[in-house]
Amino acid sequence: MARRNKDKKSVAHLLSEEQKLNWLRLIRTRNVGPVTFWRMINHFGGAAKALEMLPEYARRGGKKLASPITSEMVQRELQAAQKQDAKLVARGEPGYPPLLAHLLAPPPLLYIKGNLDLAQLPAVAIVGSRNASAIGQKFTRKIAAELANEGYAIVSGLARGIDTAAHFGALQTATIAVIAGGIGNYYPPQNKDLQRQIEQNGLLITENPPGFAPRAQDFPRRNRIISGSTLGTIVVEANLRSGSLITARLANEQGRHVMAVPGHPLDPRASGPNSLIRNGASLIGRAADIIEDLAPMSTINRADQPSLFEGREQQPELEMDDTDLSARELILNALSVNSVEIDELIQATELPSRMVRAVLIELSLAGKVRNDSAQTIRLSTQ
Repeated sequence: MARRNKDKKSVAHLLSEEQKLNWLRLIRTRNVGPVTFWRMINHFGGAAKALEMLPEYARRGGKKLASPITSEMVQRELQAAQKQDAKLVARGEPGYPPLLAHLLAPPPLLYIKGNLDLAQLPAVAIVGSRNASAIGQKFTRKIAAELANEGYAIVSGLARGIDTAAHFGALQTATIAVIAGGIGNYYPPQNKDLQRQIEQNGLLITENPPGFAPRAQDFPRRNRIISGSTLGTIVVEANLRSGSLITARLANEQGRHVMAVPGHPLDPRASGPNSLIRNGASLIGRAADIIEDLAPMSTINRADQPSLFEGREQQPELEMDDTDLSARELILNALSVNSVEIDELIQATELPSRMVRAVLIELSLAGKVRNDSAQTIRLSTQ
């Protein structure tokens, strides 16, 4: 009997082409990011129902003219991807980084180009200053090459400086570039040749459509993929306001290892790594230090991919209409521009958990709230 239950639980409903198309329509709809996407998938039981209910939920939240993008629009996107020889992979499919798939609200879909097998290797992120020193770049190339020769994929963001050095160090072995733009868009322009080489010898990853030109808000999302795809993040050179420190913070929040290369106190590029070390990051000076630090975490890379599924079994729709405004008012009054955990919001409003989560979907679609993470939310300031 126990064996039968186990077998039943292991059955996964793989995505059909129609379901993947619906996933793409949903994630491309305005105000639907990864957090709202997964809330809707779980709340409605699948993307098709979520797309059907999206305009009504947005209207309840206060936005009257919200509608998902059409099938024709995403078909054009897929045709552009085909021209770029890019493959669309869903969470749980081959080519989707296993560690990234286990985040609470990972990107549901990624475009990838290159060697899909590299996504299955244990991976290490190396990030740092765009205005890197010559010695910093030399050190980065060295440890990247050594780590790649030990079986690690080197992940970085294709920026100038340290990122470039990391990719070059592992280019002939195993490197993965996570880009903020779309495949076919070369940013920064100086790294056009390097990006093409990675397409041929490594792996390119992005959550944005082909040809997409990156905006400022796309780089933190790229950084989350970099840190979430790896066992640990190494910061070589970075000032205190660097995006590399954002990547390190995200790695720490995701339960990944944070490492830093110390530098001279009078060099502004050392302020970031030195601060990380002072706050608990591992000090590293050679590849052997990194391998030793990552050894206890290496088994998590072998965790099974989450099943491809369309969500939990759909529950009966909540009885909420335009006259029942008290729940929305309570939730909006309880929120502020500062992030709060959803569990705290539920406790403060004394509303049923499912009702709170349904209203948060409405308010997210209307652009009234912002999801800082899968577990925290705040009022939107836009």
